[in-house]
Amino acid sequence: MTLSEQTVLAAVERGIISPEQAERLRALEAELAPSTAAPLPPPDDDERLRLVGGFGDIFVTIGLALFLGALGYFGDTLGTAVAWVVVAAASWLLAEFFTRVQRMALPSIVLLVVFCGSVFYAVSACLGDNMPFLPNERWFSQYPLTTPLGGLGALAATILHYWRFRVPIALAATAAAVVAIVVGVAAAAAPGAFNVVINPLLVACGLGIFALAMRFDLSDPQRLTRRTDIAFWLHMLAAPLIVHPLIHGFIGPDGSPGVAGALPVLAVFTVLGVVAVLIDRRALLASGLSYAGVAFASLIEVTGFTKSSTPLSLLVLGALILLLSALWHPLRRGVLALLPARLAQRLPHPPVSLSTRNASSS
Repeated sequence: MTLSEQTVLAAVERGIISPEQAERLRALEAELAPSTAAPLPPPDDDERLRLVGGFGDIFVTIGLALFLGALGYFGDTLGTAVAWVVVAAASWLLAEFFTRVQRMALPSIVLLVVFCGSVFYAVSACLGDNMPFLPNERWFSQYPLTTPLGGLGALAATILHYWRFRVPIALAATAAAVVAIVVGVAAAAAPGAFNVVINPLLVACGLGIFALAMRFDLSDPQRLTRRTDIAFWLHMLAAPLIVHPLIHGFIGPDGSPGVAGALPVLAVFTVLGVVAVLIDRRALLASGLSYAGVAFASLIEVTGFTKSSTPLSLLVLGALILLLSALWHPLRRGVLALLPARLAQRLPHPPVSLSTRNASSS
């Protein structure tokens, strides 16, 4: 009987064996593997994420969306605040089974997000202010206390949820609640200067969350423990907080950067790409893809292909994504080779997977 990669990872997470011992087990497995192996298996993703354990996760998630959506609809007949409270309570009770007992990854993530979001909007509704999904400066000036108090409620909810269920995304949800508190306090303190301070404030919050994510990444460079999942969700939160404010200044009123703004947008996208390759995280690039596509469309229109700008920009953007996917590892090896050896060693360097080891030895 062979030792599965999932068992090895679970043993490392529970402290049964160390990451170094896990590596030696993989090496021994590769050494003892038969020389005539089956067809080459697909390479494992070095950015491992426990998101879907099987189609059952997707099936349950669909059921959760239908059930909680309908529950919120009927609860709204008794009042908006009641609807959010009911949805939050139902999310917690469902997590007792699907998270604590079944340990299903995707439903656990959805239930955490719904629970914390429901608490946030429930606090808003209890204050008499039904917060829109995307509040603007006028809304912040009229209801200055709603966002920070809602953020405090969400912060308490995420801490309580993590204490009970230990879902890795909980730390990112906690950071999001802190950002809501910071933005709400800033809006209340300087209502007239909100448009001036919001973008620098979001960038500062994003960089802080990025630094926290890197702390988890650097503490687990081989990505063998739950810390890599925590870091992934923190990167997913930090990326839009950094990218959107940086590029927002180059976007015109019509939603396009124009020719003058297209090159700076692509320059920012390039810098983000280098950082993404260095830390082996694709979240930064994913957050900037839409802006890169708009920039490509602006440059294509200059060449005279006005009617074909959208499909051509999608073609260029799709080709860029495929090229980066195919050359990700060679690019990363090349970039890391330019860094001092000590720094490169500290950056994430996931081990070669068991399947890849066996394939290379066959």
